[in-house]
Amino acid sequence: MPRPKQDRKIVSPPLMQGFKPFGIPRTVLSSVSLQYDEYEAIRLLDYEGMNQEQAAEKMNVSRPTLTRIYENARKTVAKALIEGKMILIEGGNVHFDKFWFRCKKCYKLIDGLENHTRCKDCKNFQNDELMPINIEKL
Repeated sequence: MPRPKQDRKIVSPPLMQGFKPFGIPRTVLSSVSLQYDEYEAIRLLDYEGMNQEQAAEKMNVSRPTLTRIYENARKTVAKALIEGKMILIEGGNVHFDKFWFRCKKCYKLIDGLENHTRCKDCKNFQNDELMPINIEKL
């Protein structure tokens, strides 16, 4: 029996919930799922320019584990690009340092209820307009 997966450390959730091909309605698209840890591996390695040792330490995983996460992420993104699928960024065994919320109206990310301020596009200002991202911690 394999060992249970250890939670991967993620600094913050992505600004968006996913991507879709241009010009095709969402209702006719199939999707692939990119997990939060896969997104974080791409962010740290490709966007931040870290080497694998640094990124693995930041995510609290071994370097070989990071390599496997990154390989899965690349395959998922490639499949979406080649086959014209929508990418949904969700799930996975992850741990955020803070409680993260997303506004149900404008989709803005908020790091904790204490930092919730009125959005310029939102008419109402209440905590019930927020949906938790890391719900397992609440």
